[in-house]
Amino acid sequence: MSPRAVRGPAAVTAVVASALAAGLLAAPQSASAAEVRIHDIQGSARISPFAGAQVSEVPGTVTAVRAFGSSRGFWIQDPRPDRDRATSEAIFVFTGSTTPSVAVGDAVRVSGTVSEYYPGGADAGLQSVTELTKATWKVESSGNELPTAFPLKPATVPDRYAPDAGGGSIEGLRLRPNSYALDRYESLEGMRVSVEDAPVVGATTPYHELWVTAEPGHARTARGGALYSSYRDPNSGRVKVASLIPFVQRPFPVADVGDALTGTTAGPLDYDNFGGYEIQATTLGALEDGNLPRETTRAQKTDELSIATYNVENLSPKTAQAKFDRLASGLVHNLAAPDIVALEEVQDDNGPTNDAVTSAGATLKKLTDAIKAAGGPAYEWRQIDPSDDQDGGQPGGNIRVAFLFNPERVSFTDVAGGDATTPVRVTDEGGEAALSASPGRIDPGNPAWKDSRKPLVGQFSFRGRPVFVIANHFNSKGGDQGLDSRFQPPARTSETQRTGQAQAVNAFVKKLLDVDARARVVVAGDLNDYQFSPALADLTAGGVLTDLVTGMRKDERYGYVYNGNSQVLDHILTSRALRRPDYDIVHINAEFADQSSDHDPQVVRLKS
Repeated sequence: MSPRAVRGPAAVTAVVASALAAGLLAAPQSASAAEVRIHDIQGSARISPFAGAQVSEVPGTVTAVRAFGSSRGFWIQDPRPDRDRATSEAIFVFTGSTTPSVAVGDAVRVSGTVSEYYPGGADAGLQSVTELTKATWKVESSGNELPTAFPLKPATVPDRYAPDAGGGSIEGLRLRPNSYALDRYESLEGMRVSVEDAPVVGATTPYHELWVTAEPGHARTARGGALYSSYRDPNSGRVKVASLIPFVQRPFPVADVGDALTGTTAGPLDYDNFGGYEIQATTLGALEDGNLPRETTRAQKTDELSIATYNVENLSPKTAQAKFDRLASGLVHNLAAPDIVALEEVQDDNGPTNDAVTSAGATLKKLTDAIKAAGGPAYEWRQIDPSDDQDGGQPGGNIRVAFLFNPERVSFTDVAGGDATTPVRVTDEGGEAALSASPGRIDPGNPAWKDSRKPLVGQFSFRGRPVFVIANHFNSKGGDQGLDSRFQPPARTSETQRTGQAQAVNAFVKKLLDVDARARVVVAGDLNDYQFSPALADLTAGGVLTDLVTGMRKDERYGYVYNGNSQVLDHILTSRALRRPDYDIVHINAEFADQSSDHDPQVVRLKS
């Protein structure tokens, strides 16, 4: 765990002064004027009215201790709450790298400085955690009963997620815990909360955390996840679970989506920059295995062309052989050896070593060798080396998109001339569309592709008919404000670049269709955006492409799980000439703690 950067008095002065001037916060009392209790410190908004002030002899009962890492401390909760539902009755006492000399059940009086800590730093846009720092305390008694945990359930977690501040900060707004989920969670900051028989909607991560939902009946996927299908509904019941229980006493559960934590999971409600509100569990429910299967798609028929997309997550020769073997097995067995595969996140031949190497032949050979060893076809590949350090991704990795294809089933139409910077053009060959270079990069000089992967188009032939496949990996959502941001609605700044990228690909597809309205075009890849996003609207504009995920049952529209939300980032789109496609998202990764990639692959089968 990394050191916490505690936001001190000077850093909150401007925020507090502004809120005081607006009448949103009460002016802090002198700590010596009257007994200050935790609910006074927490106040009825997100920023404490005592921020930056010294407080003395604040009473509370120790409910949990964090005795590891560099963010140690303990939570105290007032056993005598006020009647204001907006004010939390608990607070975290931060002791840094020092293990605090208290025990759960101790009645204590704590003195210290009221601070607002912003996980990830104030510029990250997240909410703050009100804490006591530079603290001293005295234990008055031990073995006291703990306050009852507040139950998180459909009746207590509002469906509406956050108040709308027009993109501004919600910090100065009075909390309305009966109206908004973020306000409910903030009003419980540091307090003991619980969930009962909680469905797992986000698998256990390498950091020993998982996601559950407190609203078991809301927006579920066919396989037990929480479906993210609209900006309007981020699934208010999602909450992360971590553990304060030493692993030697209780190993953290290794859970998949579809499992459940049965019984009670309880502990103080914390907040961090890797997902927002989380239960720091002092009691963990028992893991109930939902036996979620990894899916297998059907094999293509003789007259069907199968095309897949798969983000292989920073694959390089330095990647462990076990991952190559698992990717290969997935392609051969779970995806039934597609005829064409659009790969994303293929790194260069020495991976993250940051030098002038940009070739990826060794990476692709290692993958195709693994596929053959797994009983698959002898795939060939086509790709274009990017200019060094110009396509984003892991520094030094030079990630790019690439094609694999089975030469026993499909042929590639090679046309020389494609390189990192030369834009491919659509040509007219007697009324049939063709490419000036195959493979070729689409509009690589367009500013929309700055520090991002350029799309790769290739012309294939299946049963004597041409098919144009465009492999894509649009820019990531890095820099966007989180769903739990203190700015609401959160800004999606990365969206501007993706819409520009979508417009460039859409324009290229239109050029193909202008030459031949019946051109068979498939656009596939990790588009890093949702089926309901502006980027997908721009990509499909004019009806030139159909996003196949929109034809699926709503509860099956996902292939990626982030912070407990099952969502769409990868897509396959087809032109009008490709009718009655058979499309499948093959769930083998995203819902599982044990993954070969963080994305699920997809496949479409097209009649010749």
